[in-house]
Formats: sequence, C-alpha cells, structure tokens
Amino acid sequence: MNVEESGQLKLVEKHPRAIRWMHWVNFPVLFIMIWSGLLIYWGDSIPPYQHPHEVYRVGIGSWTWFRLFPDWFWKLLNAPYQITTGLGWHFLVMWIFGINGIAYVAYLLISGEWRVLWPQKSSVRDAVWVTLYDMHLPFARRKGLPPQGKYNGAQRIAYSAVVLMGGASLVTGLAIYKPTQAHWFTTLLGGYEMARWEHFWLTMGFCGFFLVHVGQVALAGWNNFRSMVSGYEVKKVASD
Repeated sequence: MNVEESGQLKLVEKHPRAIRWMHWVNFPVLFIMIWSGLLIYWGDSIPPYQHPHEVYRVGIGSWTWFRLFPDWFWKLLNAPYQITTGLGWHFLVMWIFGINGIAYVAYLLISGEWRVLWPQKSSVRDAVWVTLYDMHLPFARRKGLPPQGKYNGAQRIAYSAVVLMGGASLVTGLAIYKPTQAHWFTTLLGGYEMARWEHFWLTMGFCGFFLVHVGQVALAGWNNFRSMVSGYEVKKVASD
C-alpha cells in the first residue's frame, strides 16, 4: 500500500486503477442504456399513447396504485416515435456494458478484490445499523458505526447486488432480443412478457441504486469521491 505522510494525515491507496476505470465507464454506459431502453419501451407500448403497457403500472389486477411515467415525462424525453433511435443506441452500448461487466467480475476473482466486496455473515446486521446511523437516530449515533473496512455491510450488499443485477439484465435482455433463438432463457424467465417485465424492473432497480449511491457519496464528502477518481484517500494518523 503506497503511503505519503504529512503531519497528522496520510495518503492511502484505496481503489485500484482497474476498479476505477470500470466504475467510470459504467456511469455513461448505464445512463445511455436506461435512456434508450425507455425509448424502446414507449415505442413498444400498447397503443394508443394514453394507455401505455401494463409494465408502467403498479397495482393488483385491474386496480392501479400509480403509473410510473406521466405524459410530461415522455414529452421531456422526446420519446414518441424514437424506437429506432432507442434500439440503435441500446444494442450498441449493451456490448460495452456486457464486456465491462465481465471484465469487472474477472478482475474481482483474479485479484482477490471480491473478498472485500462480497457480503459476510455480519453484513446484514451491520447494514441495518449503518442505515439507522445514517438516519441520525440518537441511540444509533451514541453507539457509533460498526467496524468499517474498505466497504461497510450496506455497501457490500448493495455493490454485490448490482453485479448480480447486471448479469440478470444481460440474461433478460437476451431473452427479449432473441426470444426464439434463446427460447430456453425466455422459458426459464416465465415467457417473453415476464422477461420484459423483469428487465424493466431491473432497470428501475439501477435507477434507485444510482440515486441512493449519489446521495451517499455526497454525504460521505469529497475525500470519498476523490478516492474513486485518484485511487487515494486521506486518513488521519493515530497520534503516539
């Protein structure tokens, strides 16, 4: 571990270059995938425009609790009649997404980084406590955070889940793209419509993760963000 010490602070290497590169490649790639996917979903909805596909609806049976996307959202996105644009970008960027994801998993396994990322037995308990602490509950603040490694319990669960979600997105996407050629995938996933539904909600999961992740990074401060850019973080040196 490379360390440069200055006074009461030290510069500690935290994230390897490969992890940082693959992390930042995924940022624009996921944005384009979600944007183009929404164009595809709009174009593939049941006409007329006022009655979108049921995948946009949250409810039970004929009862609808709410619809995810109002008309103003589609107008802002300029979604109408952009399905060919969506398909072109989606199929182009999915290759980058897939290759980057496979490279990331391979690097985790070969380098041994998976050991600091994969959840441990205590991760669920630690994740609950970290959440209570972040909610500023007095009893959690008094007790303090559980032992923190490179990733805490909540981060281990979230980051590992995102890796699994990425793999599931590729599988469900293949089932939608080639429902005949990859019929075994499509059948295992419950059929074309179910695979489409699963693919859509995986995308919503990525959106939720992104919002929480950005919020947590903002709360953690500049030092945490800098470590993912430069690979180093500043830590205090314990006084003798």
